[in-house]
Amino acid sequence: MHWGFLAWAVLGSLTAILLAYAHYGQGKPLQPRTLLHPVFGDWILTSWLGGVVDALCVIAIVAGTVGPIGFLATQMSFGLQELFGVTNRFTTQFIILMLLAVVYITSAMTGIHKGIQMLSRFNVFLALAIGAVIFIFGPTLFLTNVYLQSMGEYLSSFMAMATMTSETAPDWWMQWWTVFFFAWFIGYTPLMAIFVARISRGRTIREMILAVAVLAPIATTIWFTLLGGSGIYYELTGAVNLSETLQNFNFDQATIAVAQALPSGTFMAAAILLLTTIFVATTGDSMSYAIAVVSAGHDHPHTAIRAFWGVAMAVMAGVLLYMGAGQIGVLQQFIVLSAIPVSLVILPSLWAGPQAAFAMAREQNIIK
Repeated sequence: MHWGFLAWAVLGSLTAILLAYAHYGQGKPLQPRTLLHPVFGDWILTSWLGGVVDALCVIAIVAGTVGPIGFLATQMSFGLQELFGVTNRFTTQFIILMLLAVVYITSAMTGIHKGIQMLSRFNVFLALAIGAVIFIFGPTLFLTNVYLQSMGEYLSSFMAMATMTSETAPDWWMQWWTVFFFAWFIGYTPLMAIFVARISRGRTIREMILAVAVLAPIATTIWFTLLGGSGIYYELTGAVNLSETLQNFNFDQATIAVAQALPSGTFMAAAILLLTTIFVATTGDSMSYAIAVVSAGHDHPHTAIRAFWGVAMAVMAGVLLYMGAGQIGVLQQFIVLSAIPVSLVILPSLWAGPQAAFAMAREQNIIK
């Protein structure tokens, strides 16, 4: 539910349509403030409120990106210790963080059609290869049954879960997972919409919606089934003991334990660590680029601006690592708070997004 159709629809559907039409069709800046143009008109584009809106959206995206960057460093450090005996300490985590920063900053500086596209394609091909190995050589029948049953439950209970409140669910569940993840995706929305609008130029709305709001969540649920379903299977068969690990919130240990239980365990664990690293790098480069676009107001920001925001996020992740794991919980609370004003920014897209789609259709003589 947290990473499914609802989340991806929020990330880049109506908001991306609105921004694409406003920027490429009407010449408005490619900034979050443009999402409020249907309410405030041209005033929002040059006013102080527009600057505040852009700043709030940048803060939300930085907070949402710094966490995964920092967590990746801890996961990689633990994985290197388990697989190759490298000492798991802050120095190792910091070195991993710096190497990751070099990768995604270089990717962001080279642009959409070079580094960012190349890194994303490599990530997709690696995920397909790992997924195929897990499905073919792992518990194939169990994974198939888990996916079909889980997807059926997800679809049949979609409305109940989407409208769940603290009155109908335990407080700890809402506060710990659901609210956090929903807030995380809301906080990502304005800048992700900018990125989706940029890479979708020249494509149809149908292609954009199909890629972002349909295929992406399907791919996500398949990947979660392959890795998470394997973890459930190996837990049930006694191959690993994940219960104690997860109760102590040692998620990096759980990931490595599941990976090592797979066929060719050490190789698969290393491959999954590499995949996770590239995934976080693609998040870092796309968001560094998107923040730079907000700063510049157009889709060709200077490479120095892209590099600055990439370095800034790496530095903040390093500070969090130095301060200790307890700061991640504080960051999660901040992400939830930062999503509150952002939710108001994306609200007009509910009616302005379809209006923009109809306007483009009329201009292109698709409808009258």
